[in-house]
Amino acid sequence: MTVGNRRHPVLVLVGPTAVGKTALSIGIAERWNAEIISGDSMQVYRGMDIGTAKASPEERARVRHHLIDIVDPDEPFSVSDYQRLAREAIADIAGRGKLPFVVGGTGLYIEAALYDFRFTPAGVNPDLREELRRLAETEGPEALHARLAERDPETARRLHPNDVKRVIRALEIQAATGIPLSRHLAGHSRRPVYDLCIIGLTMDRQTLYKRIEQRVDQMLEKGLVDEVRALLERGCTREMVSMQALGYKEIAEHLEGLCTLEEAVERMKRGTRRYAKRQLSWFRHMNGVHWVDVTDESCESFHLRAIDAVVAGMLSARGE
Repeated sequence: MTVGNRRHPVLVLVGPTAVGKTALSIGIAERWNAEIISGDSMQVYRGMDIGTAKASPEERARVRHHLIDIVDPDEPFSVSDYQRLAREAIADIAGRGKLPFVVGGTGLYIEAALYDFRFTPAGVNPDLREELRRLAETEGPEALHARLAERDPETARRLHPNDVKRVIRALEIQAATGIPLSRHLAGHSRRPVYDLCIIGLTMDRQTLYKRIEQRVDQMLEKGLVDEVRALLERGCTREMVSMQALGYKEIAEHLEGLCTLEEAVERMKRGTRRYAKRQLSWFRHMNGVHWVDVTDESCESFHLRAIDAVVAGMLSARGE
């Protein structure tokens, strides 16, 4: 994390889904001799390309990307795994004289990689885990989520009811330590372990919602239904963490006959809008974010110049 007594500079681009991070990140990376580290919790999974909006093969040919397509959807992958691999990637990129550039929308993963973030030592309680799993099966994930809302409302607001694995883990931590997961997270140090330059993208909410709807429609046109069908045929199930990703769980429910395609698409759009609101709330609580309003899509060159000025200021302050 350091070279001599100096910490690596790391550029970071955050913002809600569909705000345009990927397109801008390519131009930024090319201008600043950077390599991109994905800050998305679902882009790590192979075979999940359309619904996670991964950078295209052409974009990845222009700029090297890290932490994309590194595990199969049925393999376990945690935030602590991401922390380790992201920090290894940062050291590798910096060691080759390039600028590490973290781009994504999963706030917990990004903060875990960049800050002095330590994980709770609470272990697994097999009996409790089985009890909670049965509760989700017999009474539905909403009942499990309601229990979490009673004991840790802040974490419950952050987790979707269908994210059964993480809801169970949050309940396990609360039971084992007597302290809600949200308080564990709040206790993490906000000391960065790198010299950070964090750019946040934002835009008018109605414009963002329109872009979300357009993105969902484009995903369907590109073959999202076939992508989810292929995952189910490979043995993936809706209970897997990977299949809790927005779009995948809704389309899987449609393919299993639980709803129409129209219902699945509407749930996907509604869920994505809600997720974008949670992302913005998370990033607005991060320290030192330089916000750039990208509502006017015709001003990309202006947005790039504004970002260039911030990055140049960071590197100039380091004498680089």
